[in-house]
Amino acid sequence: MNLRYFLIMAALVCVTQAVAAPQASRLFEPAPRDDTGAFMNPVGDLSQGSLGVRVPFMLRRFGTYFRGDEGAPSLMLPKDQPIEVVDSTRATVTWVGHATVLVQMPGVTFLTDPIWSDWPSPVPFIGPRRYVSPGIAIEDLPPIDFVVISHNHYDHLDLPTLKALAKRDAKTQFLVPLGNESLLQDQGISQVHGFDWGDAMTINGSTVYCLPTQHWSKRGLADTNRSLWASWAVIGASKRFYFAGDTGYFKGFKAIGEKLGPFDLAAMPIGAYEPTLMMRSTHMNPEEAVRAAIDVRANKALAIHFGTFDLSDEPLSEPPERFKAAAVEALSVKDAWVFKIGERRAF
Repeated sequence: MNLRYFLIMAALVCVTQAVAAPQASRLFEPAPRDDTGAFMNPVGDLSQGSLGVRVPFMLRRFGTYFRGDEGAPSLMLPKDQPIEVVDSTRATVTWVGHATVLVQMPGVTFLTDPIWSDWPSPVPFIGPRRYVSPGIAIEDLPPIDFVVISHNHYDHLDLPTLKALAKRDAKTQFLVPLGNESLLQDQGISQVHGFDWGDAMTINGSTVYCLPTQHWSKRGLADTNRSLWASWAVIGASKRFYFAGDTGYFKGFKAIGEKLGPFDLAAMPIGAYEPTLMMRSTHMNPEEAVRAAIDVRANKALAIHFGTFDLSDEPLSEPPERFKAAAVEALSVKDAWVFKIGERRAF
């Protein structure tokens, strides 16, 4: 009887360690909601410009079909940097493209906002096209312990990619902000966990935190802000990583840095900031991305969310140039990383 009891308890411990361990105390308040249950930003409604700004912008998007890829990031072929097994003291990050990074930390390997599709759109061949191929083929990925999703826009929550990852490994877990669970479950993905701001779980010894950000959500005609948006932190025994997702600059970065920093590396979005009147509240420009990296107390900042897709009005080459220039003034050039797609570095 004692042996049976021991085996049952040991099994429960293993399951808890591998799947989820709820945290005893919250570091952040849950996301606010309005009277209809829609999620809100702490600062209230965000301006996305008048119709006079938005309509011309959308019309200009059709012109991207004729826009060249001048200024897009270059591609580092996978054969130039084969995937390695990370040892107990080392961590690496690979920019797959857009907001997708592959992070290997001691004990865990995970992806952020994975998208391997060529068109982040509900209708194939309509929408912003991909300029640069993913830096790694899905079949060449190492085993993925978990995936974090920042919000439900098509360039961040790509169902074809998520289905492929789930089919590839049934043990991969998918961590999404509240309200996005059914999107994945309806596609047959079962290992889905919904998170509010402040929620956390432990996977293989690393604690994953769902954290505030300033953005919005919409995937259909009548679902504006019915699902949550978030950033994520992964805190391991020896390494700490922050993924800002997609966000405008907001004072919450400082709170994240105070409560969970310093971070060894922060992945910061630097693109999709023009036209300013439409984008400023929901996307950071490169100077704001550097400021946010300092706020969260990041030792190093990796530029993401630029150049892979044609999403906005700024030239493709402008975000990384401004990011590096801003780092000269505020961070450090050697600590402000601009990768080729497919490039990998230890952190």
